[in-house]
This record gives sequence, structure tokens and C-alpha cells, in this order.
Amino acid sequence: GFVSFGATVCFSSPTKKGKTNRSRGKLLLSVKKMKFNIFRSVLSRTSRADPRPHVKTKSLPVTESGIALVEQDVEDAGLRQSDTGRQQWDNPVEFLLSCISMSVGLGNVWRFPFTAYENGGGAFLIPYFMVLLLIGRPFYLLELSLGQFSSGGCVKIWDMCPPFKGIGYGQAFATFIVTSYYCVLIAISIHFLFSSFQTVLPWTICHEELKENTSLCLPSNQNISIFNMTDNNLTVVASTEQYFRQGVLKDKVDISSGIGLPDPALLGCLVLCWILLYLTLRKGVSSSGKVAYFTSIFPYSVMIALLVRGLTLPGSLDGVMFFFNPDWHRLYDPKVWYAAVTQSFFSLGIGFGCITTFSSYNKFNHNIYRDATIISVADTCTSALAGVITFSILGHLAHELDLPIEKVVKSGAGLAFISYPEVVSKFEIAPQLFAVLFFLMLITLGLGTATGFVNTVVTIICDDFPSISKSIVTAVVCLIGLLFGIVFTTPGGQAMLELVDYYGGSLLILIMAVAEIIVIAWVYKTSTIITDLNFMMKRNLGFFWKFCWSFLIPVSLSLILTYTLVFHKPVQYAHIDLPLPAQICGWILAMIGPLVTIIIMILTIARSDGWNRKFGGMFAPLMTWGPKDVVDRLEWMTFKHGDEEMPQISVNSS
Repeated sequence: GFVSFGATVCFSSPTKKGKTNRSRGKLLLSVKKMKFNIFRSVLSRTSRADPRPHVKTKSLPVTESGIALVEQDVEDAGLRQSDTGRQQWDNPVEFLLSCISMSVGLGNVWRFPFTAYENGGGAFLIPYFMVLLLIGRPFYLLELSLGQFSSGGCVKIWDMCPPFKGIGYGQAFATFIVTSYYCVLIAISIHFLFSSFQTVLPWTICHEELKENTSLCLPSNQNISIFNMTDNNLTVVASTEQYFRQGVLKDKVDISSGIGLPDPALLGCLVLCWILLYLTLRKGVSSSGKVAYFTSIFPYSVMIALLVRGLTLPGSLDGVMFFFNPDWHRLYDPKVWYAAVTQSFFSLGIGFGCITTFSSYNKFNHNIYRDATIISVADTCTSALAGVITFSILGHLAHELDLPIEKVVKSGAGLAFISYPEVVSKFEIAPQLFAVLFFLMLITLGLGTATGFVNTVVTIICDDFPSISKSIVTAVVCLIGLLFGIVFTTPGGQAMLELVDYYGGSLLILIMAVAEIIVIAWVYKTSTIITDLNFMMKRNLGFFWKFCWSFLIPVSLSLILTYTLVFHKPVQYAHIDLPLPAQICGWILAMIGPLVTIIIMILTIARSDGWNRKFGGMFAPLMTWGPKDVVDRLEWMTFKHGDEEMPQISVNSS
């Protein structure tokens, strides 16, 4: 519950008298004919245990000296930002590392390599880096800044344009859907981790019980020359691919007859994954921030070791050349540009609401511009590093299997679990040790990103229902996520993962991102958001940012989305179209977000008072929009109104 917190600050003008609702601890500010509402709260138990001193009544003009006096009184009343009842990062470094841990995660190590592999290797890099520079980084800075400016998550920030609050809920739904299959990837890593303690790494040898009639298995450290190929209908697969697809997944390519039952071992690993997530998040950012020190730093040491070993393998340089040598004709394919956009969003976390949630726990004056630059550069470098490692292994496998690189393994989400274990097995000294370190790295990367995903959903629920314990909300979200993820532990789970990744992790995220940037740039207005961010950052954002936010990003994303919808092709797994019922389920997933947005907009219009509210003022920011700290808010309003004549401030004791 909210309580009266000891001081009421209001603007009053001759034309409209400010109203005060002290029972809910709100500050009503009326500037000329506009009302601004600031609400500040402390937990009722804190208020009873430590009553705030009263503030002496003052009346002073809104000037720099006046704000200084108000600031002193607010300090005396104990009403600084740390008393808002919202958690904050214990250290700014924890925020930076948490963002790096979330952005530089499996999106780089797992998703980037197979996306590049499917889209021509080097042909994918050019649009990918262009998208990162012109769309990814500006969008990333925008979402980070909005969260810090408003101290609100991906739903609360829509106080700036209330009818579109459904965008935040749509993003939260997409985030939850992605998390449900993302944790299965962590579960697969846990499965490989346990297998790494065996005397002989199981993916380095061929298993007779896993043999398929249409293929021959090639053990690690062997060459295709050991086979006397007389049957052209047989295909050769590496032992790593055999173990992953048949040993771990029990993979079923055709799901027209059903997806099968969950694999007990994989399901147990999934349960362990969600338990780890709960333990990380049950105390909020105070606990997840500490974990970020490990999850953001440890992976790089392992990846550098893999890079050195991968580049020393026979044929590895051919794979690296395939990665960096572009096929210029592929640049004319809009599908490649669509893949570049969705990968940059997935990699940086744009459109998921996670980075907005993380930055909402910052102090208002935190240097967010610097952090956005550091994170985006780290993300780009990590993607390039993961790509070099993966394609060096693909080059080596192509050398051993005597196949073109583009045909060496089946593409898809499992590519990382074929290429990386292969390079681990090449360590001549203690390969089990390097296997353990590598899969620990994958697990920490996955947990770092999943922590951000789950925290986004938990924050939205806690903001809407503050009376419920965050620990309880986290437990319920984790339990529901576990139940949703069971479908991906079945033999048809990888096919379902491809389906959900396309419709929920790519298409839905892109739709919500287009809606988000259009509303911010064209409804709330780019000029307004730049004024707000200039005040917060204490710097002037130049023409580049205005051009990207107001024109380049909304127009380019809209064109890419339009092309994707018009020339849509059914999702495939192993080059086989998924059944029609599965495709329909995918479209339902993709449409839930837009439908939620439309429904909330209609309800907002229906509940609005007066025709003017419905067709004009409906899109105006709520009184709660803006900095939550009292002094920051007063300074912000003075900054926005400049030299205009300002009314008086009354600071009254409650």
C-alpha cells in the first residue's frame, strides 16, 4: 500500500488550482493549464517504523535557487530516490555486467553462428553489421534511456502514451515464449556437462545403438577415407552430430504423426535449469547483479581457448574464409536482411523489454550513454568471435567429411552443439576438463540471458501487484515456464523450437518493435524524447540519433516486416515443411501481441472521459510520466519550459 510520506509539493497557477490526494501519497503539479502528477511511496511498514520528519511550508519561485531549497527540504524529509520502494543496483558495475551478460549470451554463441550459416556466411555479415550500427545501437540506447528516465519497466514506460501500453504486455509475452525454449538450450548444455565427466567423451565415438540405416558415422579424429563408399545413398555424419541428434534429443524430423513423449534425462536437466533461475532471481537485482560478475567474464576465457585450438585444426582457415568472404548476390535477398534485423534484436535484447527493465533500476543520473556504447561493442565483438570459432570447426569438419562447408552439417538451432563439442574433443591434454569448462560457459551465458528475460516478466507482475512478494511471483513464473518448456524436451522438440523461434522469437518481436518505435517517434515525438534524454544525460544528442529514431528505424523495419509478411514461407525443419496445424499455432503466437495491443487501446478509448480525451488528449502522457525523484522532476519541468514564466511552488507538511 501507499502511504503519505510527509511532504506535498505542488505547482499552483492563477488559472487552475492544484489538487492533492495525500491519502495515496501523490504530488499534483499544475503548470499553467497542464497537470503533472508525481507519486512517491514508501512501504507502509517502513513508514511506521521510521516516521519521516515534516517539512516546513515554503513558497518560492521555480528557479535554480528555488529548486536548491526544495532539494534541501526533500533531503531533510528523506525523500530521495532510494526511498521510492523500487530496488536499485548495488553498484553501477553490476548493471553494466548484467546487460553484457544478457546481451552477450547464447544469442551470440548459439543463435548467431547458425543464422550466419543459413544465410551464406560472409553474405550475412555485411547487413548484420550495418543493422547493428544504424538500427541496433540507436534502438538499444533508446530502450535503455527510457527505462532509466522513467524508473519503469517495459509496461510502465507507456505512461508516456497510455493507449499503447499493450505493446509492453506484448513484448513481455514474447519474452516469456522465448524463455520457455531458451531454457531448453541451457538444459541441453547441462546434459552435455554431465556427459563430460565420462572417461571417453561420448560424442567422440560412434554408438551402434544410435546408428541410422541411411547414414554412416565418422568418429572424431578420423577421416572419410576410412570408408569404402560403394552406396551413393548413404550419407556420412560426424559422431558429434549423431550423439546430439540421436543420443541427446532422440530427434524426430517428421512431426506429422506427433512430437512424442518428453525425454526423462532432458526433462530433469530442464527442471535443474529453472531451479537455478529461481535461486538467482528470488531476491531481485540484489542477487542477480552479484551473479553477473561471473556470468559476464568467465565465458571469454573459455572462448579464447577454443579460438586458439580451432584455428590450429586442418581445414579451419577454409571455414573462416567462408565466414568472411561474402556472396554479393545474397545481399539482394531481403531474407538475409530480415535475418540480420532479428538476430541483432535477439543478440542485444531489443524489443524484449529486458534492457528497459534493467535500466529502470539505475539512478537517474547514471551515464547510460557510455554503457550503451560499451555493451553494443562487446556484443558485436562476441558475435564475431563466436562466428570465427564455429566456422573454423565447420571448415575442419568439411575437411574430414570431404564435403562443402554449406553441407557439412544440418543447419538449425543445434549447430552450436555440434561444432563446439567437436573442437573440445580436439584438445590432446585433458579434453574432459575443457569440455566441462566449455559447457559451464554455455550454461552461464544462457543463465545470464534467461535471468534478464524472466526478470522482465516478474517486474511487470510486481509493478502491477506490488502487494505480492517478489519471491512468490518469481516461483510462479518459473513453474509456468517449466511447464511450457516440456514440449521442447520431446523427440519433436527441435522442430517445435524452430517454429516458436520464428513466430515468437523473430516475427512477434519484430512486430512489437515496429509498433514501439513508431509510437515513440511519431506519436510521443522524437523531438520530445530527445529533450527528455538531453536533460537526463546532460548532453546534446545530435542529428544522427534524431534521424535514426524518427525516420531510418521505423521506415526500414516497416519495409522489412511488410516483405516478410507478403512473401512468407512455411517454417521448415531439416528442409521439411512443418505440418499445417503447427504453422497455424505459430501464427496464433505471433498475433497475440498485436491483439493485446489493439484490445488495450480500445479499452483505453472506451474508458476515456469526453470526446476531446478520446480523439485528442488520449495520446498525451499520464501525470505519472517522467522522473520519479521529486527534485529530478522539478528540474526536468524547469528544463522543458525554459524561460517561460513559471508559477509558484508550495511545499506543505502533511
